[in-house]
Amino acid sequence: MSRATTVPKHRTGIPGFDLISEGGLPRARATLVAGTAGSAKTVFATHFLAAGILQDGEAGVFVTFEDRVEDIRANMLGFGWDIARWEKEGNWIFVDAAPDAEEPTSVVGPFDLSALLSRIERAIRKVDAKRISLDSLNALFVQFPDQPILRAELFRITTKLKQLGVTVLFTGERIEEYGEVTRHGIEEFVADNVIILRNLLDNERRRRTIEILKLRGAPHQRGEFPFTITSRDGIIVIPLSGIELTQTSSSKRITSGVERLDEMCGGGIFRDSILLISGATGTGKTLLVTQFMAGGFDAGERCLLFAFEESKDQLFRNAAAWGFDFEAMEKSGRLRVVNRYPHAMAMEDHLVEMQQVIQDYKPTRVAVDSLSALERVASLRSFREFVISLTSFLKREETAGLFTSTTPSLLGGGSVTEKHISTLTDSIILLRYVESYGEMLRSIVLLKMRGSQHDSSIRQYTIDETGMHIGEPFRDVVGILAGAPSWNDDGDEAER
Repeated sequence: MSRATTVPKHRTGIPGFDLISEGGLPRARATLVAGTAGSAKTVFATHFLAAGILQDGEAGVFVTFEDRVEDIRANMLGFGWDIARWEKEGNWIFVDAAPDAEEPTSVVGPFDLSALLSRIERAIRKVDAKRISLDSLNALFVQFPDQPILRAELFRITTKLKQLGVTVLFTGERIEEYGEVTRHGIEEFVADNVIILRNLLDNERRRRTIEILKLRGAPHQRGEFPFTITSRDGIIVIPLSGIELTQTSSSKRITSGVERLDEMCGGGIFRDSILLISGATGTGKTLLVTQFMAGGFDAGERCLLFAFEESKDQLFRNAAAWGFDFEAMEKSGRLRVVNRYPHAMAMEDHLVEMQQVIQDYKPTRVAVDSLSALERVASLRSFREFVISLTSFLKREETAGLFTSTTPSLLGGGSVTEKHISTLTDSIILLRYVESYGEMLRSIVLLKMRGSQHDSSIRQYTIDETGMHIGEPFRDVVGILAGAPSWNDDGDEAER
């Protein structure tokens, strides 16, 4: 919840940003967006104006000091922002202040930017603009090297624009991701507010983050937040600190797809719960995913499977071997399978794409097979942020989720994935191998289930052409979960 403030905020309309800024940018003030090359400064400046037009019907002015107007129109069309149409409709106007390459600017003696300010004022009044973006001020430092005069002129321009009642956003260049705010150390002192965009190399992959360094006189969330850029929505900020534990909790139960497992859970899993299945390779994790999808299909639900380790043909073939016709389920429209290679994109991009697919398809249950595949291509921080955001999103949508993770040891021991996300899940199922006198058996245990009594016994299970079959609890054996089972020789041989 936003704190009370005496400074009115101007909603930006950039997904996620208004949450971490607690309402947007301070109205009729100047904000610096600083970043290194490739940090999305121009996209942010453009998105600010585009969102104003699309969401609030507010006209905007874009002042370009470097890029050609034609290039900006063409580049931003990829986001669905038809700037040319907005210009014709009187919602967008360019002020082209880029230097002429054939006739470079020569400065002899004192100078001022009065002519530029006049052009900007006329543009604002022409379309009754409420927002203005200036991109990028670094070009002015190249044209006008007298920095004390330029600082005074920039201060004069921003002061005048604020007096006109427009909310100002301008971009500045940085040299390093962590260091001085801007290359010349001037823009941040002209601005009321400072936002820093970073394009970090994280685990051999670029990762973008945003930080609100200051919002003068206004509250905001502290720290760095990941963000990504999509052709569908432009900039999307992922506000982890803004996640609130306000989700409703359902007492309705749904089937796991395995009748005996439902009995162990006390009648099925909760409608809005998150279930983690942890086990070594070959223990039946994907089989449980398959039966979870099939159980939902049989109950008339819409089911969505995100597969990061197997192709669709492999999944459909394996499902058919267990007696489940995924191809027919998919053709009916109540099953959708999305296959992605984990290395294909950054964690933030995977998250945003998955959220968009869920919003569009509107499933009642979602499975992710497996989280371990994603964990291998991400840093610990980005992976945990991904899981927190996804689980929160599923709960907000009141959608049941099933995740799988692979343990590094065949006979036991927790996976790294399991350690990182076990506290975020409502239920945990452990699948383990049990070595017994020259034979490999399988065991299953419901380690936890929030809000419900459940069977905590370690049971043996088998897998055949019809799926998983859970049997009776193991007797006269200890150390299964530790990976070192020990049999009591006094026990009944038949129970082994």
